[in-house]
Amino acid sequence: MGWVEIVGFVTGAVCVWLATRQHVANFPVGIANNVVYALLFWQSGILANAGLQVVYLVLAVLGWYWWVRGGDDAGRLPVRRTPRWVWPVAVAAVVVLTVAIAALLTRTAESVQPWPDAVTTSLSLVAQLMLGRKWLGSWAVWIVTDVLLVALYVSLGLYLTAALYVLFIALCVQGWRRWSRDLRAAPQPAAVPA
Repeated sequence: MGWVEIVGFVTGAVCVWLATRQHVANFPVGIANNVVYALLFWQSGILANAGLQVVYLVLAVLGWYWWVRGGDDAGRLPVRRTPRWVWPVAVAAVVVLTVAIAALLTRTAESVQPWPDAVTTSLSLVAQLMLGRKWLGSWAVWIVTDVLLVALYVSLGLYLTAALYVLFIALCVQGWRRWSRDLRAAPQPAAVPA
């Protein structure tokens, strides 16, 4: 455990905590976390997870914009139910991305665990995109992802990072509850007369 992992732990915990509270500052804190973890994962040999941090950075900028300007009349984006069409698309995306990333890692990189690296990377991409849209189901995808990541990090000896992801699981449950409560409390659109 070095300083990079400690900084990653702190910025990661603060980022997810802010996201559970729908605080837009989760994005700049998350960007700092991405830079730190890109370095840590590269050094640890899980290259897809390292590359994922760069994609996260791009998705963080996009999510930041959506949260601030993506709502009605270019206003703040509210929490929304995950549209039904998203689930089959998300599953298909995870499968295709996992196979593609694992094939790439197996053939061209020095990834120490190409399949776990690929599946967690694919799930993380889908979860982050859903979080950026403020879809409630993003928390379910994050929980599954984080459980798998705990196992991966423990297997690599990244115990502090594994502990962080256990904390993330608890924060995801809290986020799901808070966002569900906010969704129930939000004014519902008027029914269209038949």
